[in-house]
Amino acid sequence: MNIKWQSLLALSLLSFSSLLLADNNDTQKNNKEILTLENCHLKGIKSQVQCGTLQVPENYSLPDGETITVNFAVLPAIDSSQNKTPLMFLAGGPGQASVELAAHIFSTFAEIKKSHDIILVDQRGTGKSHPLACDENEVSNAYEIIPEDFSPQEIKDCIAQFTGDLSQYNSENAIRDFDAVRVALGHDKINIYGGSYGTRAALVYMRLFPNALKSVVLDSVGPIEVPIGTFGQSSARSFNLLLDNCQQDESCNTAYPSLKDDFKAVITRLEQAPVNIKIAHPRLGTKTDFVLSRSKFISNLRMQLYSMQTRPLVPLVIHQAFLGNYQPMVGLIAMSEGGMGMYVGLTLNVVCNEDFPKITTEMFAGDADNTFGGNDSHSAWLQACPLWPKYAVSEDFYQSVTANIPTLILSGNLDPVTPPSNGDESAKTLPNNHHIVSKNSAHIVASTPCGIEIVNEFIETLDPKNLDESCLAELKSETFMTHLNGNL
Repeated sequence: MNIKWQSLLALSLLSFSSLLLADNNDTQKNNKEILTLENCHLKGIKSQVQCGTLQVPENYSLPDGETITVNFAVLPAIDSSQNKTPLMFLAGGPGQASVELAAHIFSTFAEIKKSHDIILVDQRGTGKSHPLACDENEVSNAYEIIPEDFSPQEIKDCIAQFTGDLSQYNSENAIRDFDAVRVALGHDKINIYGGSYGTRAALVYMRLFPNALKSVVLDSVGPIEVPIGTFGQSSARSFNLLLDNCQQDESCNTAYPSLKDDFKAVITRLEQAPVNIKIAHPRLGTKTDFVLSRSKFISNLRMQLYSMQTRPLVPLVIHQAFLGNYQPMVGLIAMSEGGMGMYVGLTLNVVCNEDFPKITTEMFAGDADNTFGGNDSHSAWLQACPLWPKYAVSEDFYQSVTANIPTLILSGNLDPVTPPSNGDESAKTLPNNHHIVSKNSAHIVASTPCGIEIVNEFIETLDPKNLDESCLAELKSETFMTHLNGNL
């Protein structure tokens, strides 16, 4: 995602099933003619992997119409002698490209990759699968721009860049693409792992192609029943847990005895007027303007709440801002200056059509009634979605998934966007599931070696209710940075 769009979004028919199954079978007959697969190297991975493309219909109800190219990669198992069922990784967002995450997945899922191929597919609208990216005509300064300056014209300019039928870049068609890749590679069944929005994609996969799935992992769940975009309450919950944990930690409480009041004071100050100062550019060293608004402050803090590696910085950043030192906040922005790796055109195309219409005025008001960011988490959708091209979503899309497939559900108790209650929502209707809540995890439980161990055991045993979860108790409670030079 480019910097300007990041500043805005960092804030969170009839059933055609029988027709589509017939179309899928037709596609399967032709896949050998339109599949390409070759050895290749991907950035950040020293060993050789496989890269492929597959031609698929842009509109699956018009199989002889326009086609698009779906990009994918296969990370081969180290030991393929047992021919174990591969794992397909479903990326988050919506808007992340799986192949662009290959190096991270290669290392994080190393235990699973010992005996399972890992399949990465760029969701249509991302990566090299007909990307829907909003490119800027000029370079944005991450330190100077603020979300409040975003204009409707920029949204219109973004839309004008796209080609193709935007109505076909939806969650269901993405899953039809994924399953077409499965068939083209010759796999009778696959395991799937979805993280964040990838869990939404996984649930759609379970509904459309249940017989193609051997097992499912839903990590940090975005249920079909819970619209994406209302993160006010969940962010406030995560932030309040951080405040509580800081208060219970002796060194943190000593360093920041009035952290909640410090936060309120900074918010009040920024509501009156943004801070505008000169700073040394963290990378270039040149003088540059730094503007900090209320929305920019909140959205950058929210991003840190996602990770156990960045949550420890939050109290220090708040307290230093209270003291008038904004350099720690500059440092946070510098860490994300390269963008979030999101194809924002797809992000908005999916959320504005599949989720935004389901959010009532009362739901927005209830979500905004919180002590962290108010309505900040959904302000981007309120600005962009009324301008975005519309497509119809079938009511079947919103039905709870009931597929009887072994399913492991993982939630981090500290997660600011997909709290444990989301996992409970999906668990209600899945007959063969087990929901694990990791007390000392935030977003994406499998980002830890412990989480990956549990996922790997599940894929091997297919028994979600009898897994060794003991390592979760060994995950340390969050600790906090109490000094600009580190903990003293």
